Amino acid sequence: MVDADANLVHEDPVESSAESGSVKEAFKLAWRCWPYYRPQAKHLATFVLINSVLGAFLLGAAFIGTDLIENKIILGEKLEPLQATMLLLDEDFVSSAGAENGQLGLEQRKVVRERVIVLAGVLAVLLLGISVCVWYYMTWIFQRVNQDLRVEMLSRVEHLSLRYHSDSKTGDAIYRIYQDSATIVNVLLYMVISPLRVVAWATFGIIVLLLFSPVLGFLLVAAAVPTIMLMRFYIPKIRVAATLSREYNSDLTSRIQETLAAIRVVKASGAETRLMERFQSDSQKALDAAFDMRKYIAYLTVSVAVVGLSFVFIADYFMATWTIRGDSTFLGGSIALVGFAVWNLGAFKVATGRGEEVSAQIWELAFYWSTVQDLVAGLKRAFFLLDLEPEVVDVESPQAFPEKLKEVRIENIEFGYQPDRMILKGASLSAKTGTVTAIVGATGSGKSTLMSMLLRLYNPDAGAVLVNEVALSQMSAEDVRSNVSIALQQNVLFATSVADNIRYGRSDIDQGQVTAAAQVACADEFVRAMPDGYDTELGERGGKLSTGQRQRISIARAVLRDTPILILDEPTASLDAETERRVMANLGEWGRERVVFIITHRLSTIRNADQIAFLEDGVIKELGSHQQLLAQNGAYAEFVAAELGTDETRGEQDG
Repeated sequence: MVDADANLVHEDPVESSAESGSVKEAFKLAWRCWPYYRPQAKHLATFVLINSVLGAFLLGAAFIGTDLIENKIILGEKLEPLQATMLLLDEDFVSSAGAENGQLGLEQRKVVRERVIVLAGVLAVLLLGISVCVWYYMTWIFQRVNQDLRVEMLSRVEHLSLRYHSDSKTGDAIYRIYQDSATIVNVLLYMVISPLRVVAWATFGIIVLLLFSPVLGFLLVAAAVPTIMLMRFYIPKIRVAATLSREYNSDLTSRIQETLAAIRVVKASGAETRLMERFQSDSQKALDAAFDMRKYIAYLTVSVAVVGLSFVFIADYFMATWTIRGDSTFLGGSIALVGFAVWNLGAFKVATGRGEEVSAQIWELAFYWSTVQDLVAGLKRAFFLLDLEPEVVDVESPQAFPEKLKEVRIENIEFGYQPDRMILKGASLSAKTGTVTAIVGATGSGKSTLMSMLLRLYNPDAGAVLVNEVALSQMSAEDVRSNVSIALQQNVLFATSVADNIRYGRSDIDQGQVTAAAQVACADEFVRAMPDGYDTELGERGGKLSTGQRQRISIARAVLRDTPILILDEPTASLDAETERRVMANLGEWGRERVVFIITHRLSTIRNADQIAFLEDGVIKELGSHQQLLAQNGAYAEFVAAELGTDETRGEQDG
C-alpha cells in the first residue's frame, strides 16, 4: 500500500508553482475559498451593500460639491432646488426654470460658502465614524472566515496518520495553519472586489477616450503590448520568490520550534552559538526571498508606470495639437457621454483626466496581480493540508468495540513508514484478558510501532489486529482509542495543574478518581507534598517535575481512562527500583480484568510479565515466560546476557 500522505509531502512546491500560476488557477483557488465565506454570506452582502451606498453617496457628493464650489460660490450662479434644500436656504438662492435668474449677491455667496463648509464638516465627521464601523465590520467578517479555515486545517492535521507526521516538520504545519491560512482574508479584496473596480473604471476611461479619437485607442494598444510583456516576464519571478519566501519562513518557524522544544539539550551541550548561526542562515534565506519578491514587484510596477506615463505624454501631445487646431472629436460630439463636438480646453482636460485614470488603473491592476501571486502561494500551501486524505478512515458501518474483552490478537502485521523500508515483517502475537505482555527487542526493532497498531494510529500494510475476533479496521478509530490507553515514553505534560494533567481530555472526572489513579501510579505522595497539591500549576512540558515524577503522572493519566487495554511505553525507565516495584505491583492488581502491554528494556519489569514477546527484524522471534525463553537459549537469552552479563544470566537460568 502506497501512502498518499507521504507522496504528497515530497512534492516540490517551488517547481510546481513555477509551472502554474495562470489566471485560471488563481480564480480556481479563489473559488475554493467560497465555502469558508459562505457562512458569512449575509454579512458579506450587507458589507457590499453598505460600501455601494457609500460609494454612490461619495460620487454624488463629489459632483454636487464640485458644482457648488466651481459654479455657485466662485462664479455666483444660483443654486439648484436640491442644493438649496441641502443647505437649508430659501427660494431667493434658487434658479427658476425659464426665468432670467441673474447671479447670487456677495452676501448670498458668503452664506452659501459658510453653509457648504459646515455641511462638509458634518459629513466628514459622519463618514469618518461610518468608515471606522465599516472597517471594523469588514475585519470581523474576514477574521471569522480565517478562523473557519484555521479550525478545519488543524482538524485535518489531527486526522492525518502518524505516517504523515513522521515525515513532516511541526513548524511547517504551524506556519501553514497560522500564516498561510491568513491569505484567505485578502482573496475577496485583491482577487474580486479591487480588480473588478479597476477593470470597470479602466473600461469606462477607454470608452471615453475612443469616443474622443480612435488614435487614442491605437496608443492604448501600443502601450498594452510592453505592459503585457513586462507582466509575462516578472510575474513568474514574483510567483517563485513568493513561494520560496513562504517555504523559508516555514523552515524558520520549524527552527524556532525545534530550538525551544530542546532548549535544555541546547544549553547542556553548549550549542547556543552554533544554533544561532543556523538560525541566522535560515532567517537570511527568508529575508532574501521576501526581498526578491518585493524587488520584482517594484520592477514590474515601476516599469508599468513608465509605460503608462509615456502613453499619457504622447497622448497629451496629440490632444494638445488637436485642441490648438480646433479639430472635431470622433463622432462630432453626438454621443452624450462625451458631450464635446470639437477639441477645446474642456475636451482636453476631460480626455487627459481619463487617460491618466486609465494609466493609473493599469498600474493598479499590475500591482494587484503581483500581490495575487503571494496569495496563490499561501492558498496552495493552506489547501495542501486540506487536500491530504487521512490514511486511517472508518468503514461505512463500523462495529462497536466489544463490551467484554477476551483476547487481543495481532496477525502477520506488515508495516513501513516508507514502502521500501519495512519495520514490521509479519509480526504475530496474542494476549488474553488479565495478562501482562512485555514487548522486548533492540532499539529500532519496531516495538512502539507494533503497539501503535492497537490505537489505529497507522493502518498496517498487511495483516490485522483483532479484538475478540473482530478486526480494528471494522471499528471506528474514535471507538478504538476510547478503549485503549497509552502512557508514552516522552511523558508529555502541559502547563496546567497536576489534576488537569492527569484528567487530560476528560471533563467528567472528579477529584476522587484523579487521586485513585495517582495512587496506582505511586504519584499521590509527591503530589500532596507540592505547594498546592493537585492544584499546583506545572511549568511548560511539566518542567517543575523530575523525569520520574513526570513518568508517574503519565501513567496515572493512562490508568484514569480505565480502558480494557493499556499500553505502557518504557513506564519505569526513570524510576528507582523500589518505586518501580510498587508501580508494577499496583498495575498488576489494577489490570486483572484488562490486557496490559509493556514496552521495556528493564529486566526487573520483564521477568514479572505473564509472557514476553521478543521482537527482531520485524517479527516476534520468541514468545513465552522469562524462564521459558531463557531455557531456549536463543535471542532472548542473548538479550538478557547483554543486559546482565553471562554469569548472572546462567545463575538466573539455573535458579
